[in-house]
Amino acid sequence: MTRVSDSDILLSVVKDTNKNRKEDTMDRYKLEYEMKRRHISQAKLCSAIGMSRSAFYRKISGKSDFTLSEINAITDYLGVSPEGIFFPSKVS
Repeated sequence: MTRVSDSDILLSVVKDTNKNRKEDTMDRYKLEYEMKRRHISQAKLCSAIGMSRSAFYRKISGKSDFTLSEINAITDYLGVSPEGIFFPSKVS
């Protein structure tokens, strides 16, 4: 009988979690940082771009994707570039 260690179980959980993770996702923390820098709440941003708070939450948490028009509306409202927030750079 083969014994399974705690580290084997943890590794399995991490692998399963990473399978469901999108590789090219937006950077939620950078978006939240830019919003806080400008004293803009999620409610205020959602109102400005015409999106419900529940839809915004699903998108910022990675459950669904922002459309290009939503990305443009957000970055225009915040006065930032989409690079780094919605299109993270990859270093190889």
